[in-house]
Amino acid sequence: WREERRKKEKTKRRRMASLRGSGSRGGGGPHQLFAILLIIQAGVLVDCFTTPSSLRSNIGTIHGPKTIANTAGLTTSPSQFPSSVHLKQYGRLSNSMMKMTSTPALNTGEIPDSNDNSSSATTTTTGKRPSFPVVLWRFTRPHTLIGSALAIPAIHMLAAPTYSEVFTLKTLASIIFASIPALFMNLYITGLNQITDVDIDRINKPDLPIAAGHLSLPTAKAIVIFSGIFSLAMGLSHPFLSTNGLSVALWASFILGTMYSLPPIRFKRFHLLAAFCIIAVRGAVINAGFYAHAQAAAFGGGASTTVIGCLLSDTRCALSSLFFSVFGFVIALMKDVPDVKGDKESNIKTMPVRYGQHRIFGSVRRLLTVSFLSIGIGFLKGAANAPSQVLATCRTILGVSSVLAGYSVRKEAVSVDPEDSKQVYKYYMHLWKLFYASYLVLPFAR
Repeated sequence: WREERRKKEKTKRRRMASLRGSGSRGGGGPHQLFAILLIIQAGVLVDCFTTPSSLRSNIGTIHGPKTIANTAGLTTSPSQFPSSVHLKQYGRLSNSMMKMTSTPALNTGEIPDSNDNSSSATTTTTGKRPSFPVVLWRFTRPHTLIGSALAIPAIHMLAAPTYSEVFTLKTLASIIFASIPALFMNLYITGLNQITDVDIDRINKPDLPIAAGHLSLPTAKAIVIFSGIFSLAMGLSHPFLSTNGLSVALWASFILGTMYSLPPIRFKRFHLLAAFCIIAVRGAVINAGFYAHAQAAAFGGGASTTVIGCLLSDTRCALSSLFFSVFGFVIALMKDVPDVKGDKESNIKTMPVRYGQHRIFGSVRRLLTVSFLSIGIGFLKGAANAPSQVLATCRTILGVSSVLAGYSVRKEAVSVDPEDSKQVYKYYMHLWKLFYASYLVLPFAR
């Protein structure tokens, strides 16, 4: 054992001597070696404390299973030393690591973004931050906010006995009084979902404000709490405009939205309960609730007008609620198709996780296509038997629009790969455009 130890020490001294010789010939000497080693170690330490774990994992993925030292051409054996060429390569690698890890510190309560390709989504690498109004607008999930803003005027026009009664101050007051708390409730539901899904959003939607580090959790919670309280309070504040339909729409949305996202209930973990929440809110709650509110507040229905009564006795209310229940269900499932990766890691058993992305994508696409075509054919047949030219025109507009929408659903889906998140998300936003268009032509359902 002693003899082997002496041999190792002699070999080590010889290599150190040769290294000093090569260092002196290179004009640097041993101090250059130690300086380079110190820089390398500093780069590794900075990387450990400032670089997100996803970035470190990406570095490992790029360089394969070998260590960074091996990638630079160094051996990991403690008995060997690098040549001057290897040291230069390692020095360049250290410089690149220092550049990658030179990110500014985040504010307290902020969560670093985990997407290293998010040049447009995050600003931590450039030092620029979007203004608070921009962050707040993105936090509202604008595509859902626009849907709610279009729904309430359209439902009022649908509930009006005649078109002339739509253009009155009473109807305008009813629309405004219902829209403000509805938009705040929309913000409460979407904001709560973002707060409880931070870990999932880091994987699936890293550009969202909380996941991107642009909005701190305390600020997000304050916005959500204020939105929920303000919405419910405003819905009860007026002696005449605070109707049964408005109260049902707001309170049912509040309860189901909370149960959908908030632990320990968190209905979104169970695909059937999640589907129930979505169908209930997008169907009966929004459409029937605001239809009953419009009848009571704007068109003389009075306090006796209820949501159940409208659903059972008014065909327009029942059919519109059914159609938008199906549409809301389709949108919700399509939203989950590109989110499979994050949902699997968080043990969220959505339908695409359970049954596969291809199967769910194809099923909901066919369901929405059939729904549009059925509505379109039905109204075109009704236009042929309309008792007046005005009614025939309304039904024709709605019928043609529905047929074109059904064709668009099928046509846009042909080139979409259900496993490509970007393609599915683009198609998902196309469905939202059709959702807006459906509310724009809803007043023609006569």
